[in-house]
Amino acid sequence: MTWSPMYLIRWLHKWFGLVLGLQFLLWALSGAVMALLDHHKVSGEHALAPPAEIPAAASLLPLARVTDAAGQPITKLRLKPLYDSWVYEVTTPGGVKILNASTGEPIAIDAGKARELAVAGFTGYEPPKSVTYVAKPTLETRDLSLPVWRVEFADKERHALLVSATTGEVLAAKNDTWRLWDIAWMLHIMDYDDRQSFNHPLIVTLGTGAAWLALSGLILLFRSFRRSDVAWILDPLERIAERRRAKRTASLPAAAKDSRPQA
Repeated sequence: MTWSPMYLIRWLHKWFGLVLGLQFLLWALSGAVMALLDHHKVSGEHALAPPAEIPAAASLLPLARVTDAAGQPITKLRLKPLYDSWVYEVTTPGGVKILNASTGEPIAIDAGKARELAVAGFTGYEPPKSVTYVAKPTLETRDLSLPVWRVEFADKERHALLVSATTGEVLAAKNDTWRLWDIAWMLHIMDYDDRQSFNHPLIVTLGTGAAWLALSGLILLFRSFRRSDVAWILDPLERIAERRRAKRTASLPAAAKDSRPQA
């Protein structure tokens, strides 16, 4: 059996189309889902309350005493509000500590404190239904600095606020809209593990196959056309060209016409 180049292209196009057809459908459906979902709901920004305005601290602990309270050399010091009080966020070689800005007492971000901070940072009225300590990356926490407290609320969208177990800051809000978006994102980038990479070998391979499918389809498209398929375009053009040739011939001098080669 002799395989001509066009037969080979047609054969490869058929099988590439069969293999890639399902993935094309998944790309289209997942892309449509991501485009149709409200990006404000996906980001969860509507669930995060703005920081509360609290009065300035009546008195702040002197820096020398802050150093004593930290117990280690301070590499970074930040004064910030934490819910209803001012605190020092102290960075030392041993890590980050939160100290009361007036007394220097350390503030532990435990389950109770995380619950309090999440309730203060949530715009809804439903109570928390669970508080979970997360030390290893999960789908919801994969882009965050761990450890965090996951505080889930009993609302319809199942909002979960992620509170840093180190600094007490509310880092993000996740909900069912985000979870649906994340599934669509996974299908779209074909990263079924941590859902972050969009240039892994699988998608590069299928992307290359898709490029070949498009190119071979274009070649086959042009090869499949006959003149009769485009006669509605070519016939008027040929008539126009014929009329132009006739006009040029009519405008030639008689001597020039007589000097033309005879058929």
